[in-house]
Amino acid sequence: QVQLVESGGGLVQPGGSLRLSCAVRIRTFSNYAMGWFRQAPGKEREFVAVISGSGETTRYADSVKGRFTISRDNAENTVYLQMNSLKPEDTAIYYCACNTLGFLTPMLTHEYDFWGQGTQVTVSS
Repeated sequence: QVQLVESGGGLVQPGGSLRLSCAVRIRTFSNYAMGWFRQAPGKEREFVAVISGSGETTRYADSVKGRFTISRDNAENTVYLQMNSLKPEDTAIYYCACNTLGFLTPMLTHEYDFWGQGTQVTVSS
């Protein structure tokens, strides 16, 4: 059984910051890549960021590079997404996901086998 629980979403003004957390219930958490995706109304779910199991390697979508930072605390089985300089176009439901299939830094939705419930992020004045 794998369970992911997200928190930290909310309403923030443009230029503001939010920190999302995803607590993961799983064995050998450090073996698995963790990703963040987002989905806005009427749009496809899109890749945001991924971090390898060890935390040594990260990848970001071009749209968030330089503004968002993914990190993980393997001792706490938690992955984070620090979001700075938020823009209205960042508004979406944000999902964390886990890859138990051996991918180092997967960036496609089908490469993840477990997903959280999502947390709403709204960037608006």
